[in-house]
Amino acid sequence: MSGEMDKPLISRRLVDSDGSLAEVPKEALKVGILGSGDFARSLATRLVGSGFSVVVGSRNPKRTAALFPSLAQVTFQEEAVSSPEVIFVAMFREHYSSLCSLADQLAGKILVDVSNPTEKEHLQHRQSNAEYLASLFPACTVVKAFNVISAWALQAGPRDGNRQVLICSDQPEAKRTISEMARAMGFTPLDMGSLASAREVEAIPLRLLPSWKVPTLLALGLFVCFYTYNFIRDVLQPYIRKDENKFYKMPLSVVNTTLPCVAYVLLSLVYLPGVLAAALQLRRGTKYQRFPDWLDHWLQHRKQIGLLSFFFAMLHALYSFCLPLRRSHRYDLVNLAVKQVLANKSRLWVEEEVWRMEIYLSLGVLALGMLSLLAVTSLPSIANSLNWKEFSFVQSTLGFVALILSTMHTLTYGWTRAFEENHYKFYLPPTFTLTLLLPCVIILAKGLFLLPCLSRRLTKIRRGWEKDGAVKFMLPGDHTQGEKTSHV
Repeated sequence: MSGEMDKPLISRRLVDSDGSLAEVPKEALKVGILGSGDFARSLATRLVGSGFSVVVGSRNPKRTAALFPSLAQVTFQEEAVSSPEVIFVAMFREHYSSLCSLADQLAGKILVDVSNPTEKEHLQHRQSNAEYLASLFPACTVVKAFNVISAWALQAGPRDGNRQVLICSDQPEAKRTISEMARAMGFTPLDMGSLASAREVEAIPLRLLPSWKVPTLLALGLFVCFYTYNFIRDVLQPYIRKDENKFYKMPLSVVNTTLPCVAYVLLSLVYLPGVLAAALQLRRGTKYQRFPDWLDHWLQHRKQIGLLSFFFAMLHALYSFCLPLRRSHRYDLVNLAVKQVLANKSRLWVEEEVWRMEIYLSLGVLALGMLSLLAVTSLPSIANSLNWKEFSFVQSTLGFVALILSTMHTLTYGWTRAFEENHYKFYLPPTFTLTLLLPCVIILAKGLFLLPCLSRRLTKIRRGWEKDGAVKFMLPGDHTQGEKTSHV
């Protein structure tokens, strides 16, 4: 079917003229590709740019030849599999059986399966695509590889996307051949073992943001809880007690009150596991005991939790800019002006409130700026350009500064409201008082860890010191003596 979708992502002219894509091998290895879809075209582009001789097998070579690089030979499948020793099978599982007529020509060759099943197919079939291909062609050596690399990463090169190529096969020599090809193409091969691992490798592209599932559910849970709490205070209480209709606040005002609460608590949850880990090491007096599984997983999800905190903080900033645009806000301004005229007040100015709002907004901007810096440095392209000390300074020190600024921002927002009875609706305290509990505990604990008596002990533990003070070992070549003791 002809159309714009048939065109390759990178033009042949770019591939032919770009000699810097990869180092060209001294002797061009001939490689075959069975298939003419998007991935096959991207694979041919990368192989040609890396100096390989490419033969593409297609059922209709005349129609598909124009879509491939000019240096790639496009022919019928029978001719494409005759000479290459390595053949990439770039077609879906249901089309494997159409290759059975080529079984004699494929005998003894390396077949590289690059396919990925759908989630339904993965659950339906017990055999992986690669194992199924191996059962159809027992005389061939099947290798599972390149299925976790996208078509865009193949065409744009390993500078973008994932660099790792997961490889598994029952034949070490075949894995070594494909690994060398992956390196020549600019990727990093990773041995995943025998072909029995192919099912696990094929499941990797099916996972939708696996490391984001728990943080996202946590953020959504916090949002629902705080939104319900704010709805009861700001909408339901005035309706029940004063018969005032405040339901118009639900789409914008209540959401904007909820967003900073979620962002603030999520930011606190980024640094709470570090505090718990330090306390646990101080209690145990050693770093050589594993953390509990829940704490270990929590530590591993800190990056995702921090990015979600930045996301909710950015939404809060955008929603805040929209508040003056509401029709209800304009009515409130008019009503306030009318009340001021009726009360014969020529000037309405509360010095304390002016200063509070100025400080409150300034601290909020600073906190959002710090969170932006943390989010940017967590990107792999930026993080890889920093050494460990620089990365640790930004993520740990500046991150804690962001938490302090957020706390000051919340305190100036609340000001004296926590001590005023009219702000306790249905006897529920203001929302900001609830969000302050966890961050204040973390800041207090961090301050305690800075005390010399705790700081020195924690530093010694992280350098290998143990509370028991002894690590037992046997001296080399001395089996007759008792155990020697070394104090670390």
